[in-house]
Amino acid sequence: ASEPVKFLVPPTSNLSDLVDSFVVKGLDAEDLVILSGAHTIGRSHCSAFVPDRLNVSSDIDSGLAAFLRGQCPADATPGGNDPTVMQDVVTPNYLDRQYYNNVLSHTVLFTSDAALLTSEGTARMVVDNANIPGWWEDRFEKAMVKMAGIEVKTGDQGQIRKNCRAINYY
Repeated sequence: ASEPVKFLVPPTSNLSDLVDSFVVKGLDAEDLVILSGAHTIGRSHCSAFVPDRLNVSSDIDSGLAAFLRGQCPADATPGGNDPTVMQDVVTPNYLDRQYYNNVLSHTVLFTSDAALLTSEGTARMVVDNANIPGWWEDRFEKAMVKMAGIEVKTGDQGQIRKNCRAINYY
């Protein structure tokens, strides 16, 4: 489980670091904004956001912060006391564009999500994804296909796993 995590941008990243990490993989700022929309589903360990969103001054909505403080210990650490919470408390079980409304209302967990509002260009994309029906969904499909083409292994470079959670042993 830790192998794929090393390829993810830390949730504490600022916009410049996020864009740079996408560019080196052949993606751009629009791909970043679109693929971030996947944070509309799933759960996060408290340790991924408590230190930089709840334990210090941040732009997180005060109501959400109070709710999260009731769910997460202030000293949440990976492997220790580290519960999980929904990333999207409005529509947690739906892949939808609610994430962008959450970004606009400062009800997102990660600094990296909030960072999308720190430039005029990415903030405009957030607004468009929140307000134009079908806009995000269409672009998300294309960005996922584009991302699936990153560093594809062929021939003897890799393996098709029989169980996606385990390396095949021959």
